[in-house]
Amino acid sequence: MPFDNTGSASGPTQENVIFVHWHDLGRHLACYGADGVESPNMDALASEGILFTDAHATAPLCSPARGSLFTGQYPHHNGLVGLAHHGFEYRDGVQTLPALLGDAGYRTVLFGMQHESSDPQRLGFDTVDVSDSRCDHVVAESQRWLRRYVERTANEQAAQPFLLTAGFFETHRPYPVDEYKHPDTSGIEVPGFLPDTDDVREDLAGLHGSISKADDAVGRLLDTVADLGLDHNTWIVFITDHGLAFPRAKSTLYAEGTGVALIVRPPTGRAIEPRVYDDLFSGVDLTPTILDLLGLDAPADVDGVSHAPEIVRNAQEPIRGAVFTEKTYHDAYDPIRAIRTKKYSYIENYAHRPALLLPLDIADSPSARSIDASVITAERPAVELYDLEHDPWERTNLADDPDFAHVRAELAARLAQWRADTHDALPDESAGTAIADEFMTRYFEQAVETPPDEQALPSRRPLGRERDLTGEIQQGEVDDEARRSADAPGAQG
Repeated sequence: MPFDNTGSASGPTQENVIFVHWHDLGRHLACYGADGVESPNMDALASEGILFTDAHATAPLCSPARGSLFTGQYPHHNGLVGLAHHGFEYRDGVQTLPALLGDAGYRTVLFGMQHESSDPQRLGFDTVDVSDSRCDHVVAESQRWLRRYVERTANEQAAQPFLLTAGFFETHRPYPVDEYKHPDTSGIEVPGFLPDTDDVREDLAGLHGSISKADDAVGRLLDTVADLGLDHNTWIVFITDHGLAFPRAKSTLYAEGTGVALIVRPPTGRAIEPRVYDDLFSGVDLTPTILDLLGLDAPADVDGVSHAPEIVRNAQEPIRGAVFTEKTYHDAYDPIRAIRTKKYSYIENYAHRPALLLPLDIADSPSARSIDASVITAERPAVELYDLEHDPWERTNLADDPDFAHVRAELAARLAQWRADTHDALPDESAGTAIADEFMTRYFEQAVETPPDEQALPSRRPLGRERDLTGEIQQGEVDDEARRSADAPGAQG
């Protein structure tokens, strides 16, 4: 389709979108330089598409990060400031990407993982199957749906476009050896933010095994897309929710906590050249970017910006000068806000907390045993400032360095302005802590009653019936047209 001088489509393109998302991956793929990782299918996808090197989640934990991807709004705007299984939900009236595409005439289907609502029917999809989020099931159901779609539309002059979302449980903890083949630890290079110990290497081996399994599944899905001839008019979008589930990564606003892998492969019919995209990208940008690429308008209340001009025309002017990230609740009330530019990372911590407040799924990990207790329990500074050009691991805090006083002042002002512009209001210490105490008390009460063979944390359970979901859980192949004829709700809440 022709694009106007901004790089946006001049009208609806009728192109499809297959949206693949993984758990807790960060950028830990070979195409991002992770040594020892076997991810040939993801590497091939990156070589055929656009590899985003500086994309960031809006939050370093699952539900808030995912909520931003699907709404284009910051967590404090859409209401999803904590985990869905702790009771957090979208505010009423929030529009999701599948709902917006459904209104534009798209068929929308979800297979596998979601962590944005306890009720999957609120997400805005026509068809929902969250019965099993393990990659083998998700890909098998996706393949079956795609084949039926092609069969149904073979004689249609203008087939109804679709959004198919494939959410993998992999690469979330745990990494059981009976599900993932753990590679030899001698071939693993430990990332610079972790100590090089046997425990860390064993932990990474489990992660690498889960990556290999998920990578194989993506390969099967992409083979089916090609076999069906859908690659000509289908965007492939791959992203993960936030950083690795390791100490000083997930649940922090450092780069290892918010940095995500993002690969966009255009339809072959677009003839867009593969390349590396080094500009900043925020999770709130995904929905407006996808809508723009499809020739559709984003709602006025979207916080993100479209990167379609750079994707389509390789425009030289960066879309963003900074990304803003936040954390409010994880397994505790932990209010933090940050601004990140290409040169600096500036973080404000609004409550007295230890340096590393490890969430439950990291606290009991082998890697956590390798972190010196004094590092975890040290007092966290109120303000942090890092020079990313000279300190990419964000280790040397320059907040009190007089040589960087002007940088601190500028970034503090920009962060304050963003908070004011987006109406970011935090509860005070007592109110926020009380909310966290309530949902954690509820969790521990439920955990006591959890059967020995079942994971206590709902986020560690790949089966829908075990994830504390309250809405309908559809299992197996779903006939979305039958759903439509039965007037099944596609709520936008």
